[in-house]
Amino acid sequence: MSLFKARDWWSTVLGEKEEFDQGCLCLADVDNSGNGQDKIIVGSFMGYLRIFNPHPVKMGDGAQPEDLLLEVHLREPILQVEVGKFVSGTEMLHLAVLHTRKLCVYAVSGTLGNVEHGNQYQITLMYEHHLQRTACNMTYGPFGGVKGRDLICIQSVDGMLMVFEQESFAFGRFLPGSLLPGPLVYSPRTDSFITVSSCRQVESYKYQVLAFATDADKRQETDQQKLGSGKRLIVDWTLNIGEQALDICVVSFGPSASSLFVLGERNLFCLKDNGQIRFMKKLDCSPSCFLPYCSVSEGTINTLIGNHNSMLQIYQDVTLKWATQLPHVPVAVRVGSLHDLKGLVVTLSDEGHLQCSYLGTDPSLFQAPVIESRELNYDELDVELKELQKIIKDFKCQGVWPTTEKEDDLEVSVTVSPNFDSVSQATDVELGTDLVPSITVKVTLQNRVVLHKAKLSVYVQPPLVLTCDQFTFEFMEPQMSSTVALSVYLRRSYTPSELEGNAIVSYTRPTGIPRVIQCKFRLPLKLVCLPDQPSKTASHKLTIDTNKSTVNLLSLFPGFANQSEDDQVNVLGFRFLGGSRVTLLASKTSQRYRIQSEQFEDLWLITSELILRLQEHFEKQGTKDFACSFSGSLPLQEYFELIDHHFELRINGEKLEELLSERAVQFRAIQRRLLTRFKDKTPAPLQHLDTLLDGTYKQVIALADTVEENQDNLLQSFARLKSATHLVILLIGLWQKLSAEQIAILEAAFLPLQEDTQELGWEETVDAAVAHLLKTCLSKSSKEQALNLSSQLSIPKDTSRLKKRITLLCDRLAKGGRLCLSTDAAAPQTMVMPGGCTPIPESDQEEKSVEQDSTELFTNHRLLLEKTAGPEVSALQGVSE
Repeated sequence: MSLFKARDWWSTVLGEKEEFDQGCLCLADVDNSGNGQDKIIVGSFMGYLRIFNPHPVKMGDGAQPEDLLLEVHLREPILQVEVGKFVSGTEMLHLAVLHTRKLCVYAVSGTLGNVEHGNQYQITLMYEHHLQRTACNMTYGPFGGVKGRDLICIQSVDGMLMVFEQESFAFGRFLPGSLLPGPLVYSPRTDSFITVSSCRQVESYKYQVLAFATDADKRQETDQQKLGSGKRLIVDWTLNIGEQALDICVVSFGPSASSLFVLGERNLFCLKDNGQIRFMKKLDCSPSCFLPYCSVSEGTINTLIGNHNSMLQIYQDVTLKWATQLPHVPVAVRVGSLHDLKGLVVTLSDEGHLQCSYLGTDPSLFQAPVIESRELNYDELDVELKELQKIIKDFKCQGVWPTTEKEDDLEVSVTVSPNFDSVSQATDVELGTDLVPSITVKVTLQNRVVLHKAKLSVYVQPPLVLTCDQFTFEFMEPQMSSTVALSVYLRRSYTPSELEGNAIVSYTRPTGIPRVIQCKFRLPLKLVCLPDQPSKTASHKLTIDTNKSTVNLLSLFPGFANQSEDDQVNVLGFRFLGGSRVTLLASKTSQRYRIQSEQFEDLWLITSELILRLQEHFEKQGTKDFACSFSGSLPLQEYFELIDHHFELRINGEKLEELLSERAVQFRAIQRRLLTRFKDKTPAPLQHLDTLLDGTYKQVIALADTVEENQDNLLQSFARLKSATHLVILLIGLWQKLSAEQIAILEAAFLPLQEDTQELGWEETVDAAVAHLLKTCLSKSSKEQALNLSSQLSIPKDTSRLKKRITLLCDRLAKGGRLCLSTDAAAPQTMVMPGGCTPIPESDQEEKSVEQDSTELFTNHRLLLEKTAGPEVSALQGVSE
């Protein structure tokens, strides 16, 4: 904002609810008074023409009745007003008014009034031209170097230039490639018309080229010539400015030099006569209008630029010399001589605020009073300081600062119904013939204080969906309770990565501090799977060891007992909605459980549910030392196959999107070719462009369907990858007996994303996180602690580096490494197992050796397990009798 405001000399508001634009303002001695005083001519889109001659009694006065010389309603919208020598046989100034379909030239004259009535002004229509095309704007000047008169050039909406030699129509020419009209100006020095096309380039056309261009058919009648038939013109020069232009203006230093100014949406350009850039200035604010004029300094030009921040800035070439604040956003600005004052700035807003102002400041008459010098009393200052500290302390205690409180402002509780809904709420499901159940979840909110617009959001893992997931509450009184009920069901034919949901409430405390409360809930296993016959064969198997005797599986999973085989209490079969089967076995003679399935990722939900129910079972019995462990080999190969499948879908998605973009570009190019053929006045054969357009359209539709299918497959693959990642983290935790904090670090590294996108995917994010762990808390030496990770994540070429780093992380954990995020995490680890720890590989050969060492480690671990396990392993190979 400017320090100074524009000094208001005279101002008024024109009409009511009228609209104005940059061509609606003009300053000139339109009545030919000869005293050098300009009049203000304003036209509006409502058709009103007004002429003002301000005479304020004192600075800042509003308009007086005698300031308005003339007000006429012309009954048609006024697009532009200009003053020039438009009538033949005289060099007197006349007023040209451009309407949408008509150009009128008026003579403005005044008659001396009697006594107090003042002078009387009237306008006389000299001639008019009815236009065959809708007008957009106009320019005037001595076209072709004529002396003592001005010609008018009107640009139509469809890009036709119509030249009028005063009372007669001269010719009309279409601009080549015109789509939308731009600002138009005439340069007397080069005798050319300059405009900015819709291609965002400045174009210059010589008047002689326009005048001598022959029509396509000389036998056409005059009326048809007025419609603008003619061959395409040749442009004199062009300059691409890369943005649309708001206005264009020519400023002459003299007969030998001139400059062309173009006001863009973000920049101001100054060009030479041949189209070369003299200078340009990037503007800080969005401009609305401008006016260049010659400076007092030789060789420089001053420019007034109004912007949408209601400011008027004055530049000398590219240097900002002054900035002033206006009471409105100007759409037109002019400089003129009014009431013997030269250099008054006249601005007009789109709502009709007309103001005459000048630049400068008022002298400040304020003088600062003399400060009384007195000695400081430090004892009083100490007492005042203690009082202020006490006020600040009490202010903090009132709850303005976020502090931990014993009781929250809002309590959130979630209740999951133990039974299915009597009428399933599942809609739009894709699970084949299976009957999809739904279950009701109730969320209760109870407030302690008055809260406004508390927003509740409920989240579950896909493909689980909610009937409604967003709610808004108004707690107008304390101790109110509100309950909402919603249903959850499975929509797609793959398993969710978790059965845990989350209810999040965001609200603002009365002190203005935002708060968020979350409440997690767990959905029952029966929502996503059904009891089924156990399977004796499976591709993927896991064995979980415990330190307690095995528990009757029917008591652990009471809702999954198979009625046909009630005697098999140590075997249970599960079938997920959609077809995948999982078998759970409990050993009769040992303390082990086996989970097996045809799909590796499907082991996760049953394994986690088993461990959770075992912990709850022994907690009810009062057993506190129950523990689970895993002594088998980590299923990294199966895990890596899921990673490769997910990565392959991401690569396919990138290729499909590139191919779709290419086909779309081709489709638009064919459309442009066809449009050019259809618009051509001389019909030409299509040359099978219509067939090519139809084929390209079908390809675009097919590719779009393929992209959608790939995105759907990628969503399913990401859910399966998350399930497998949860399972691997669980097995690593059981294998190395990691604490809850260490498991949380692993989850943060391997599960950083809730959604997978092409811009930021799972592979590059996990790769960076695992590399960070390897170079910090799992590093062997101080050399590895020098972080050289890339600052920008991008999709990798393949997954080999990620898989090697995951293998190396398991190797470091097997050799005694510990996960930690504290300040001592960067310290080199003291390995428990002999042989030391392999450093982070810096080359492919070193990575290969690390991979071989890790493979030998897990192979030796498996052989050791088979030797020590004895007959129990073979006893679990099949279904227990």
